[in-house]
Amino acid sequence: MKRLVTAFCFGIVGAPVAAAPLCDDFGFAGLLAKCNRGEVIELTLGSGVPLGEDRTLESGAYYEMEITSDGSAELALSGPDFFRAIWMDEIVINDIEIRPMAVDSFEFDDGGTLEFSFIAIKPGRHVLRIPGSTGESQMVTFTIQ
Repeated sequence: MKRLVTAFCFGIVGAPVAAAPLCDDFGFAGLLAKCNRGEVIELTLGSGVPLGEDRTLESGAYYEMEITSDGSAELALSGPDFFRAIWMDEIVINDIEIRPMAVDSFEFDDGGTLEFSFIAIKPGRHVLRIPGSTGESQMVTFTIQ
């Protein structure tokens, strides 16, 4: 058993398996510190428009996501597995801030932009997709490491 745990913890290359934090000193803000913020993630909802590019996120890092609908169709974005793998700080719609306990999906009846901020938590591959779609361009995969 000890040999199995050692192999798992040190991986194939012999170094400990762990994601590095985005900054060394979080200070009073903790994980919400400015130095712990990843790049803004932008997704576009539109009829026949690719949703976005697959991304790799660091567990423990703070991210902001902007989802913009062009209003060409009534579209939703669903991903309960992704939303359970993050801690959501807030959702902002028309300068109204919402602090949710849980989210399964967002639906846009008209054009507009939704912003939300979160901390990536649970490692793994998590998908956001347009419900009912089967095309690879209608989904985006987030790998949290």
